[in-house]
Amino acid sequence: MIAFDRRALMAAMGGALIAARAPAASHAPAASLVKPPRLRPGDTVGLIEPAGFTDDAFDLDLVKEAITAMGLKPKAAPHLAERHGYLAGRDADRAADVNAFYADPEVRAIFAVRGGWGCARILPFLDFSMIRAHPKLLIGFSDITALHLAFAARAGFTTIHGPNASASWPAFSWDAFRAIAFDGATPTLVNPVGREDRLVQRIGRIRTFRSGKASGRLLGGNLTVLAALMGTPWLPDFTGAILFLEDTNEAPYRIDRMLTQLALGGVLGKLAGVVFGQCTGCAADGPSYGGFTLSEVLQQHFEPLGIPAFQGAQFGHVASQFSLPVGVRAEIDANLGSIRLLEPAVA
Repeated sequence: MIAFDRRALMAAMGGALIAARAPAASHAPAASLVKPPRLRPGDTVGLIEPAGFTDDAFDLDLVKEAITAMGLKPKAAPHLAERHGYLAGRDADRAADVNAFYADPEVRAIFAVRGGWGCARILPFLDFSMIRAHPKLLIGFSDITALHLAFAARAGFTTIHGPNASASWPAFSWDAFRAIAFDGATPTLVNPVGREDRLVQRIGRIRTFRSGKASGRLLGGNLTVLAALMGTPWLPDFTGAILFLEDTNEAPYRIDRMLTQLALGGVLGKLAGVVFGQCTGCAADGPSYGGFTLSEVLQQHFEPLGIPAFQGAQFGHVASQFSLPVGVRAEIDANLGSIRLLEPAVA
């Protein structure tokens, strides 16, 4: 029988976990980022459904009208209106739509109509050599995170984590998207001032876990999707990155589980900073008097990292949201709750 020192073993295990969460001593430089062409009035843009389907033709008509209202010309993917179970067509067909639009010289950018689930299933079918040769903006969020991360790893050009084409596009969302995708602006993104009829505003508030400023590449998206890609070849290098996360309908213990996965997988320990946006419907089901709140879970994971981190930025499963260009360098200020773009997303 092999004898061992239980205390020494536990100390070593704890040290390993702390090491996984500790910030890296040095940050490797990111590869040169290619900037897709900016959008211009009159441009043709592709509409894809790489995940879930839309079962009402009227809803697709509204999507096309919204794109037209942006001054753009919508072009429906060949398999846009198809359905295969809970997916918008078979995996190879959904991937073929993505490949076709990146090869199509008429199409200047690609909008995902909606999220759902299924983007990860099409990753092996994508022609990244061809996609890399034709940089174009990809716009969407939620399950589209799988494409954003895979493009960051394999394509080398900017994509935009922003409203899906089927979103309501209120003025806040439209103005934020237009500034980045059309104007090539480098705004400082801060939550709008709350206008509640109360002495102390609650809407739009941020919570700072670690104060300070940090800069790095913006990488992230939906936490559930990111966690599901752990251990696969479809994740970019997070060394020195600003990780941004959001989610919906996930109980605090599940958020805890997924962040633990990111910590044990070494992702959190590589970061320069963290921004957690909106987590809609993420309260525990029923009374949980001894449970952790979402903010407590986030604090437990982010505060020990010793890097700037805050919660509450205006992106996620909400009507009014920022557009975040994936891959560009940005600076966060965890005291102010701001995200300042340091370079344009488009050429």
